[in-house]
Amino acid sequence: MPRRGLDSRQVVDAAVQVADHEGLAAVTLARVADSLGVRAPSLYHHVAGHDGLMRAIALRGLSELTASLRAAALGRAGPEALAATANAYRDYAHAHPGRYAATLRAPAAGDTEHEEAGSAAVEVLAAVLRAWHLERDEMLHAVRVIRSALHGFVALEAAGGFALPLDLDESFERLIRTLAAGLPPAEAR
Repeated sequence: MPRRGLDSRQVVDAAVQVADHEGLAAVTLARVADSLGVRAPSLYHHVAGHDGLMRAIALRGLSELTASLRAAALGRAGPEALAATANAYRDYAHAHPGRYAATLRAPAAGDTEHEEAGSAAVEVLAAVLRAWHLERDEMLHAVRVIRSALHGFVALEAAGGFALPLDLDESFERLIRTLAAGLPPAEAR
């Protein structure tokens, strides 16, 4: 019988705390159960094992990341919107490294909820790119390029890959300007 008062949200809350403070690889049923003061089998009442826990962290992360990107883009267009969403992406990855790592996992085949959560984040980037009037395939390529560049930067930054004594914020701003410059001029089509 589950512990009185323990619910799925509390289990996921504990899991994201472990993920953000100890790394996504540290998230195990035993570790999360320990943080909640229960035995690991108790968690099966709330999540579908380790895979279910990873999925729940990914869904939480995607929801939060999408909300951050949406808030950053609101009221902006073109290069200004791209810069704001890129900075929101980086800020989220810094603030929630475990949740961010979970957002990178591809959904299991047929997991519509997870697929829709990932699509929502892509849709925010697609909305930002509307100022460039890209055709569908061009827009999807641009989203992939932007996501790859942003992830590459935050991954290198998190791993300590930028050891030279140069301002990282300036490097990031240059990355954003380079991405924007690689797109056709906004409103040109």
